[in-house]
Amino acid sequence: MSAVPLVSDRDVAAIYVDHHSWLVSWLRRKLGGADQATDLAQDTFVRILAVQETRRELTLQEPRAYLTTIAHRLLINHVKRVSLEQAYLDVLSQMPEPETMSAETRMLILETLHEIDAMLDGLGSKVREAFLLSQLEGLTYAEIAARLGVTDRTVKRYMAAAFEQCILLVAAE
Repeated sequence: MSAVPLVSDRDVAAIYVDHHSWLVSWLRRKLGGADQATDLAQDTFVRILAVQETRRELTLQEPRAYLTTIAHRLLINHVKRVSLEQAYLDVLSQMPEPETMSAETRMLILETLHEIDAMLDGLGSKVREAFLLSQLEGLTYAEIAARLGVTDRTVKRYMAAAFEQCILLVAAE
């Protein structure tokens, strides 16, 4: 297959026409036939358009490999989001009836959880875990260090990195 330079909307459209149905089929297999495959395929092409706008010199030797890479990353984010929502709903279902929240409050909490997840997405797993242990479980740095098997100083570095990531993403909005 020859290289396909992404220099115009027409080129992206050609890749869309040539590979969209294949990508939807690939995503359906990964998702077990879920309707979400069409949305993720669309998101994949939106990402390509975004890359096209920032890097005019992008050349694709293997469009399907490139599409698969982007779609796989979107699929991972989708699975994480669904898992996070399910964990929240599981906790919510265990709450006594008088403490159950309104649908609006639940949606606000879910949106906030997604925003926090996005903020922490770029962090290493231990940094993310240290931040969550501190913020959600209220553990001290010493307790976090013991649980993670690192020093207090390392936990301080982890927390500084996590807070910096959160501040940078909030400032960017």
